[in-house]
Amino acid sequence: MVRITRIGIFGGTFDPPHNGHLALAHAARQVLGLDSVLWVLTSQPPHKRGLPITPLADRLDMLQAAIANRPEFQLSRVDMQRPPPHYAVDTVRLLRQQFPDSVLIYLMGSDSLRDLPQWHTPQAFLDVCDALGVMRRPGATDHLDDLKNTLQGIRTKVQFVEAPLMDIASSTLRQRIAAGLPVHEYIPSAVGQIIRARQLYV
Repeated sequence: MVRITRIGIFGGTFDPPHNGHLALAHAARQVLGLDSVLWVLTSQPPHKRGLPITPLADRLDMLQAAIANRPEFQLSRVDMQRPPPHYAVDTVRLLRQQFPDSVLIYLMGSDSLRDLPQWHTPQAFLDVCDALGVMRRPGATDHLDDLKNTLQGIRTKVQFVEAPLMDIASSTLRQRIAAGLPVHEYIPSAVGQIIRARQLYV
């Protein structure tokens, strides 16, 4: 009997990737029984149009450095190999073609779950995913009662992952670096080396 693999889809700009990202991916893998986590680096996310984003080549190198030597984490170029806009529903459809026999679980935060009705074709996105792995802090509102009348089948798709209590955000790290404050405790050392060598975020 062929074993069906379970794959988590972890998308983002990762600008920069940090220890919080790694901790969340690890927690999702453990709780959801994932065989691997696909890190989908998005070049131009629709919700960040007009905002400054570090060049894709730099973010790609940082992400590869962050997940190096961790075979359970894999880089996906699915969003880098097609023109924008990069909507999640299209990303999952393309990954479905690449992994037709796998269970695909899209990973997101509780804020993204709350805002899901504002996503591009949210019902189609929900339908194409086998499940949603929603990372939430202990005691946080799950938003399902607010969503069940808008998105059919949302209750059967959501699987919660209690997120590690790590107060790290890429935007905060960029601000700290620009201010000359240390960030070494928040990012993998290999990522820090790239940031320093290329003078990113200063």
